[in-house]
Order: sequence, then structure tokens, then C-alpha cells
Amino acid sequence: MSSKIGSPESIPYPLIRVERDKRAYFIAKRLFDLVLAIAFLALSAPILMLIALCIRLESPGPVIFKQKRVGKDGKIFGCYKFRSMYCDHPDPRELAFMRAFINGQVSEPPGGIGSTFKSHERNKVTRVGRILRRTSLDELPQFINVLRGEMSLVGPRPHVVSEVAAYAPWHRRRLAVLPGITGWAQVNGRSCLTFDQLVRYDLEYIERQSLAFDLAILFKTVTVVITGAGTE
Repeated sequence: MSSKIGSPESIPYPLIRVERDKRAYFIAKRLFDLVLAIAFLALSAPILMLIALCIRLESPGPVIFKQKRVGKDGKIFGCYKFRSMYCDHPDPRELAFMRAFINGQVSEPPGGIGSTFKSHERNKVTRVGRILRRTSLDELPQFINVLRGEMSLVGPRPHVVSEVAAYAPWHRRRLAVLPGITGWAQVNGRSCLTFDQLVRYDLEYIERQSLAFDLAILFKTVTVVITGAGTE
């Protein structure tokens, strides 16, 4: 059962409201998400099974990692990813780093801006996990979230609860739509962006939403994944 980060009244900055003339777009977007997600999962089943086998052979632990993320209107859901790290207790330094980054107190994380939210994780990432992260293959299980209606193919990336708790009021405007597997920010720098830059791209996407724009982002995502632009 989903929950929320507070109530709507507790969000100090108003969310962007969906215009009436975009209702047809959201219906078409949902149908598009369902058709593409079903087709992708069916066609990629052998690749998904191979990835699962590689993860299981390298280190003990679950193949799929489920993490609480914040979605549309502050609803919390379980976001699926292929496990890319050794099973271990979370490093408390990571939360401190994330909050500092969101608040603009980190201008150059260790290893460069590209290490957004990951400065203390590198020694925990498995060899298979490095490949999965570099190619974004660790996010493929999120097509299940798309089928469940918790995510869309295109939208702002969902953040963990502790990150959203550190948001400035205007950051919360990115919660007005379903989060996506890819987004406008991800094809314009990905983890090379500062947090405020990332949010501005997300808000621009919300204002410009259309099927044509979604398709353009999906096509650009393929290029970004192939070239590895914006990755660590």
C-alpha cells in the first residue's frame, strides 16, 4: 500500500497542476507506456535472465533490489533495480552527502560532479554492477514499475525518501507527474548536473509534455546509453 511524504497541505510550494487539455495526452501516454513495456519485457527476457545469472554468480544476495522511492504527488512506491552492490549495511555518510548536494553545499563531489549521490559507494559496487550502472541496464526492472502504473517511460527520475525530505520547497514541483525510467535531465547531462540544474530540466519537461517530446527523449536516451555520456 502506498503512502505519502506528508499530506498535500504539508507541501509548502504548490505542485504544477495538469491542464485539462492534456488529459488526452496522459491517456495516450499510459497506453504507450503499457504497449512498449510489455513488448520490451517479452523481447528482452533472455538478456534479463543473463544479467540475473551474472549477478547471482558474482555475489550472494537477491538479484532484484527494491528501494522506496517517492513518486507522483509524494506517493511512496517500491522501485525495482538489478542489484549492483554487495549486500551490506548502508553507509551513513551517503545520507549526509545527499543532503549537502541537494542544498548546494557540494560543488565538486569526490571524483567530479558525475559522482552525484555516489561518492561513498564505489568500493561497494560489484564488477557486474559497474557494467550495469555504466550502461543503465540496472534500471531495466523498472519496466515492471511502468506496468504497475507507478512510473512512466519518460518523466523526472524518482528519488529516495531521504532525498525528498531534504528538498527545497520549489524542488517539490517535480513530484507533479509520474517519475520516469528516463527523462529530460538524464539526456542533458545526467549525473553531471548540479541538483538545481536537474530540477530545472524536470520542471521544463513538465511544462512541455507531449508525445512528440517523449519520443524525442526516448530516442536521445538510446544515444546517451550507447555513448555513456554523463555517466561516472
